[in-house]
Amino acid sequence: MGDDSRGRPSKVVRLVEEYGLEGVGEELEDLWTADDPDERRSLRDLADYFNRRLVEAALAERNVQTVDGEGENIYRLLTDDDVSADDRIRMERRLERDGVDVDGIRSAFASYQAIRTYLTEHREVEYESQRTDRVESVDRSVQRLRSRTATVTGDKLTQLDAGDEITLGDAQVTVDVRVYCPDCDRQFEVGALLERGGCDCAD
Repeated sequence: MGDDSRGRPSKVVRLVEEYGLEGVGEELEDLWTADDPDERRSLRDLADYFNRRLVEAALAERNVQTVDGEGENIYRLLTDDDVSADDRIRMERRLERDGVDVDGIRSAFASYQAIRTYLTEHREVEYESQRTDRVESVDRSVQRLRSRTATVTGDKLTQLDAGDEITLGDAQVTVDVRVYCPDCDRQFEVGALLERGGCDCAD
């Protein structure tokens, strides 16, 4: 199971073997099917978890010494839209000096679709996620738009401040997208709305 049309193992299967990630499959399965909703993780969360493990394995392979949580921070610097270009470049150069193939590790990152294929076809997990692919896709799109809006706004305000057109301290721009339903007279942060499956109209 989990092989492609040419008989090769699926991407995640190959990565688990290549990076020596024994046990990660069971971890992914447990996190996806946890009985406690607070412990259950979406496919997107699982992809981030798996990719962080790839980063940690790549660092260990080159004998790069790290402290607890550093692998997660490196993954964030390589992938997060909120990270500045300068910070990302500095991390890339540091990794390259340590002998880590940055382009290689980045191209190895697994998508949530690859994680789903691995779980359902290779590990034969029978579980229907409470969040459909379409809901997850909308959530990702909204989060990207929020991040982009905050980044662009911050850049523009910094330019105005530099030109003495406004006075601005060490400000941080945040973007909060909320949904108001007049029928039940409630409003929700959009991520929370998607997570709970709607407003209170059906209650």
